[in-house]
Amino acid sequence: MKKICVIGLGYIGLPTASLLATKGFDVLGVDIRADVVEKLNRGEIHIVEPGLDVLVKSAVHSGNFKASPKPALADIFILAVPTPFHEDKTPDITYVEAATRSIAPFLAEGNLVILESTSPVGTTAHIQKIISTMRPELKNIYYAHCPERVIPGKVLQELIENDRVVGGVDAESTEKTVAFYRGFVAGKVLATDAKTAEMCKLTENAFRDVNIAFANELSLICDKLNINVWELIRLANHHPRVKILQPGPGVGGHCIAVDPWFIVASAPEVSPLLRTARQVNDGKPEWVIAKVTAAAAKFKNPVIACLGVAFKADIDDLRESPSLMIAERLRDANIGQVLVCEPNVNQLKGFELVDLETAILRADILVILVDHQPFKILEKQQVRGKVVIDTKGIIRP
Repeated sequence: MKKICVIGLGYIGLPTASLLATKGFDVLGVDIRADVVEKLNRGEIHIVEPGLDVLVKSAVHSGNFKASPKPALADIFILAVPTPFHEDKTPDITYVEAATRSIAPFLAEGNLVILESTSPVGTTAHIQKIISTMRPELKNIYYAHCPERVIPGKVLQELIENDRVVGGVDAESTEKTVAFYRGFVAGKVLATDAKTAEMCKLTENAFRDVNIAFANELSLICDKLNINVWELIRLANHHPRVKILQPGPGVGGHCIAVDPWFIVASAPEVSPLLRTARQVNDGKPEWVIAKVTAAAAKFKNPVIACLGVAFKADIDDLRESPSLMIAERLRDANIGQVLVCEPNVNQLKGFELVDLETAILRADILVILVDHQPFKILEKQQVRGKVVIDTKGIIRP
């Protein structure tokens, strides 16, 4: 089982494919974007992740990694494609279905199909059904789910060090998949069934979402009561059994902002807490926008500088970013001139990108949306005379 085909070369698929290639596997990475395929085959990358450029270059130069727009014969097929949701918050697994159909013609007896994409419960079994329908002559294909558990900025480290949960559609599928991951994962590889593995990843992100919603709701309450929420949380966290997270402008990224809806969709009648947490976090950007709008009304054509539009600190990832949505809404509202300071991207369509010094100099209103390291050095005297709306508690009183 040394020949691997990875479908989807994004934030998870590309690091996984490159890592496996450097571990001696013969890896074909598949992506429908021709420009991505061309770049990767030159040893270049299309996403930003510390150390990924070196890893990809090494994988390509070793001869063990090649990118292609189409799958090929392999021993193991790994699906690492997006799983967004529809407008009604129900899961959209069309990318998974398309990836499954694309590999079906290349499957052979004894192959292993692994779904790494975060998916609603039952998706692994759904993949099995699609392939069984397309290739009824195949009697010995193994299927399992092994959700990724990495954080942007530490992907390469956590792909190896983090524990992994593996669940097959049957005991033999689980056993074969566990053996595969134990070949390159330093953390524990924990065996279960496919449905539990699918639910496990959703549960991890829903746990985070509920706790962030608690912090965000506290921030709304404290604003009403004229209490400094950052001071409140700092003091409360001195209790030995209390660990409140930090509030912000909302929740972004392709995991925490999405996955709880997969659980809600699967059991809506018994998941009111998860739904409410999502609503609290999805509503926080509206609160920020209202704050900025009220401040802008006191100026004539104010300059509004948004500090940070990535979905979290010190990365370039804009997926599901509440900060980007806030900047876009402020721009479209025509309440002033909107500048963006985002040190992790080189260009941003529809915005004038400026450095931090320029943002502070030109702005009437500073909106701190992400706690990037360069912003954490800001002191009160640097922003004196500005209206500061600090959603991350960087500038303390």
